[in-house]
Amino acid sequence: MMGGHLAIRTRIAGGSLIIAVLMSIVAGIILNSQIERIVREGTVAVLESESAPYVVALSTEPSEPFDSPGPTQHVAVVAPDGSTPLNTLPHSISARLPSLTQHPGATAVHVGTAEFIVLVTPVELNGETWHVVAASSDVQEVTVLGQMRMLLIVGLAVISLGVGVTAWLLTSASLAPVQQLRLSAQKLSAADSGELLPVGTANDEISHLAATLNELITRLRASASRERQLVADASHELRTPIAILTTQLQLAADTSAPVEQLVEDIEGARRNVARLSTLVTSLLELSSYEAASARGTSTAAELEGEAIDAVERAAFRAADSGIHVSFLGPSGSRQGAAEDSNAARFPIRAEDFGRVLDNLCSNSLQAMKASDAPLSPRLLEVRMLQSGEARDTVTFTVSDTGGGLAPDFEARAFERFSREDESRAHGGAGLGLAIVAAIVTNAGGEVELSNHFGTGVDVSITLRALRQDDSPSR
Repeated sequence: MMGGHLAIRTRIAGGSLIIAVLMSIVAGIILNSQIERIVREGTVAVLESESAPYVVALSTEPSEPFDSPGPTQHVAVVAPDGSTPLNTLPHSISARLPSLTQHPGATAVHVGTAEFIVLVTPVELNGETWHVVAASSDVQEVTVLGQMRMLLIVGLAVISLGVGVTAWLLTSASLAPVQQLRLSAQKLSAADSGELLPVGTANDEISHLAATLNELITRLRASASRERQLVADASHELRTPIAILTTQLQLAADTSAPVEQLVEDIEGARRNVARLSTLVTSLLELSSYEAASARGTSTAAELEGEAIDAVERAAFRAADSGIHVSFLGPSGSRQGAAEDSNAARFPIRAEDFGRVLDNLCSNSLQAMKASDAPLSPRLLEVRMLQSGEARDTVTFTVSDTGGGLAPDFEARAFERFSREDESRAHGGAGLGLAIVAAIVTNAGGEVELSNHFGTGVDVSITLRALRQDDSPSR
């Protein structure tokens, strides 16, 4: 559309002007008809005043001769027999008296190019009807109407122009903050700074827009920061295994090395490739969880069933290690976790929740297997608690007796590539707890770590059900 190439200010001011012109035309038509009516009523009132003396004379002194009207007045008195004791009407009007007296009241009579307003007033006298006829040319009406119409046109034109100018000025004033936002955005894009767009003091749409854009800028900066951190962390974590892998492959290519050394180098290279593959996969998963919104829903029964499966997987990995793995929940078994079609739904997929528990259980098992302390008993327990009036909150707690975390490591346990120097994160890339935090945060939940140094760790995950107006993809 052509209007799409015009500035917003031009479109608003032009649209306001067009609307004002259209409304002025409608108002002009209505006012013109009212003016015509008022002028015509004024002419009739003048004719009534000119006829009044003769109406009174017929009623009081019918036998007396009639006084002549003024030089510009046209009056005729018509007797019942059609004679005219008094007649100062133009000849063209006098010729029409027989027909005019048949229609009392005001009538417009066209004579050639001229028009006369004729007022016929009947007077009853001794059972007979006399008529007083007064006429006036429309020249005065035309003159008055022309002047009034000119004033009307000029007035409406000035009003329409004033509306257009006012709309232009108001739009310019309203869009000034938008222009300021645009200039500020240009400065922000040209300079790498932590500043945000200015938010006005007025609580209007533009200030709301600025606040929304600031939220977007903050999220984009956080996303860019995560990407930069991801690249930096990945570069740091990949440098060492790649260097080792390169050295091992160079040694494997040495034909003078014994076969046993060659086999050992190839096996070491295989382990490093596996570690690199696991690291890259974990990084991709972590990035996808941090960038995406909630990707599915589950009921409490589905989450309980997934927790039971995760505990069974952990028990299988803990076989022959002396670690007792258990689950404590409302149902206690997958068969007991009956599905309810009206049950509250939580914004997390059962598969993702299973990944959360797998990571937590794996960390706990590694800590207890690597611990040299004679802890007894060695326990890994997963507990589920459902609360709230509508049972719309679930809390899962993973507890172990792996000796706990070092106090200086506790605050950064959920950061990327954070690994404790001791055995709890032994052999891992330091992404397990970061993935846990990303999945839970993505679902709008909370994750809390309670460290009991020398005893173990409790990790609690709290999820809240969706409200009726929430609808993440299932």
